[in-house]
Amino acid sequence: MENNRTLEKRIKEWRTFIHRRQAVHSVDVEELEDHLRTQVNALNEAGLDEDEAFLVAVKRLGDLDSLSREFAREYSERLWKQLVMLPGAVGSSTVATREALVAIGLAIVACIAIKIPELFGIHMWGPEENPSFYARNLSLFALPFLAGYFAWKRCLDRVGGLWLTLPFVAAALIVNIIPFKREGHTEVLAVLHLPIALWLAVGFAYTGGRWRDHDQRMNFIRFSGEWFIYYTLIALGGGVLVGFTMFIFDAIGFSVEWAVQAWVLPCGIVGAVLISAWLVEAKQSIIENMAPVLSRLFTPLFMILLLVFLTSMIWTGSGINIEREVLIGFDLLLVLVLGLLLYSISARDRQAPPGVFDALQLLLVICALLVDVLALWAILARISEFGFSPNKVAALGENLILLVNLGWSAVLYTRFLTKRDSFVPLERWQTAYIPVYAVWAWIVVAFFPIIFNYQ
Repeated sequence: MENNRTLEKRIKEWRTFIHRRQAVHSVDVEELEDHLRTQVNALNEAGLDEDEAFLVAVKRLGDLDSLSREFAREYSERLWKQLVMLPGAVGSSTVATREALVAIGLAIVACIAIKIPELFGIHMWGPEENPSFYARNLSLFALPFLAGYFAWKRCLDRVGGLWLTLPFVAAALIVNIIPFKREGHTEVLAVLHLPIALWLAVGFAYTGGRWRDHDQRMNFIRFSGEWFIYYTLIALGGGVLVGFTMFIFDAIGFSVEWAVQAWVLPCGIVGAVLISAWLVEAKQSIIENMAPVLSRLFTPLFMILLLVFLTSMIWTGSGINIEREVLIGFDLLLVLVLGLLLYSISARDRQAPPGVFDALQLLLVICALLVDVLALWAILARISEFGFSPNKVAALGENLILLVNLGWSAVLYTRFLTKRDSFVPLERWQTAYIPVYAVWAWIVVAFFPIIFNYQ
């Protein structure tokens, strides 16, 4: 009886691992499990004990990556149908159809929400335009509905719902009551940091209120990466659609630029937030194999970019020009590198031994760390020469936060590569550090305008 319980536990772990690693349908996993159980029984009858039989049977199933390719080839037609068709079209459950309808409904509500200010004379375009209002509130037109979608799907309780509402109410009050100077530094910083602060609120809803759970935080990291891929693909496709729309109507002398500006762009920007999230949830088994491939492709490319940049700085003796656009660009670059690191970690099997890609990841982290140190040095030099400003202080704080994250990540990666520690501490460090970014984002949004006199 004890052996049976142990075997069932190991098979359950194996199923979880297969589901996480491969783009295969659940039916295929069940077929593999039947084959695995048959092998284990046969090996037991041949005299092997439970442990030996399980290990040998798993080995006989073959390499997991080879299995992925084999299943992808054999079932490619079905996989493509899964990717492009609505859930009901391939016999999915009523639950999946209901989730699709809720997501589409909320996307429509978000589109309506971004048009409501025009009823009160606040226009995005035209002679009475107020683009700063829309820039400050853009995330509030989409992310509350995304959080609501996950709160509904995860059955978040009433207390959790109240906690979820607080950051959105606070954000709406802060960005609309504070007397920002139009296009001032603190307003731009608020526009850039508010989506970061509210994305973590979405994470609370995504985890069903279980934010303290490490595995749930890691799942949210995976979701964020996959959501970004889908949103980018939708944006690229939408850009092509808009371009051809304007082209064909211009050919008959009819301008649709007003419709694109007033309706298509704003509604598309906020609606795609919901649709991308639904696609991630509905088509998870497809996209989860795409994202790790992209991270493996771009990790060495960004590593080469940073190496060439550092070499060029040393060769030419040039320093970093600390202007607002440059600060934003460098921070975005470092955040993108951090995103590659996070998603590579989230897609990695924590039980696998160190490999070549782990060494590349460590080299990328070290390069990013050096760039961060150089940026910090330039910022501090600029502050000592010209004094404090909102942009420089925001960049200083963000680069210090990145310095701590990247520095300790380098230490943990080194310990893992030298086999002095497992991969788990690196995973836990990344997920535990995420709230630090949200706290800093809230500080920039809520307190910088007051500290720097709304400039």
